[in-house]
Amino acid sequence: MIPEHHPIIAIVPAAGVGSRMQANIPKQYLKINDKTILEHTIDKLLSHPSVESVIIAVSEDDPYYAGLSFLSEKPVIRVTGGSERADSVLAAIEYVKQRVPNAWCLVHDAARPCITLADISKLIYEVSVHPVGGILASPVKDTMKRADDVNGIDHTVERAGLWHALTPQMFKVELLHSALTNALEEGVSITDEASAVEWTGLSPLLVEGRGDNIKITRPEDLALAEFYLTKEEVQQ
Repeated sequence: MIPEHHPIIAIVPAAGVGSRMQANIPKQYLKINDKTILEHTIDKLLSHPSVESVIIAVSEDDPYYAGLSFLSEKPVIRVTGGSERADSVLAAIEYVKQRVPNAWCLVHDAARPCITLADISKLIYEVSVHPVGGILASPVKDTMKRADDVNGIDHTVERAGLWHALTPQMFKVELLHSALTNALEEGVSITDEASAVEWTGLSPLLVEGRGDNIKITRPEDLALAEFYLTKEEVQQ
C-alpha cells in the first residue's frame, strides 16, 4: 500500500449536465434507492479506509448540491467546477496542491456509483509501486468496428490490446496538475486524466477492473446500476 505520508484524496468532477440521460436535472442528482447517484458515489469513496477526503467540483450555480448528505464524517469539500471535465478536475487538483502537496489524487466519475472497494484497493496497491500512476480499465471483449462518414462499417478493428478506460484514475498531485495545466494551455483534447499524462510522454498503468463499474450515461444505465447497487446492499 502507499506509505502513510502520501495521503490519498478522491476528486469527483460533478459539474456536468449529462444531456444524454434526457432528464430534467443533471444525471448525478437522479435517485437510486432514495439516494442520488452522487451520494452513492461519494459514500463509496468515503468508506474506503485509504481515502482521507473527497473534493467535489460542481457548477457555481448548482441548486441541488446543498441538499445532499453523506454517511461519513471524513471531509467533503466543494470547489467550483468548469465547463469541461478537465477544468473541473484541475480546479480540485489546485485545491489539493495548495494544501496537501504530497497527495495522490484518485479521480472518479460522479456517475460511477457501482465501483467496489476491492477495485479501489487493487488500483491503490498496483499504482503505489508504479513510477507514473494508473487507471482502472477493462479489456475490450466485443468485436470493434470503425465507421465511415455515413455510419457504414469501414473496417474491423483488432481488439487485442484495446481497453475500456474506467475510473478511478490515480496520479500524484504534482504530476497531474502539471499534465493537465500544460495540455489545456496547448489546446489538447483531454478525455480523461490519463490522456493528459499520456500527452507528456508517460505511460500510465492499466489495472484490470470489474465490468460492473458502469458509467451511467443513458436512461437504460440507471436500471442496471440500480440492480448492481441493490444486489450489493443485499449481500452486505
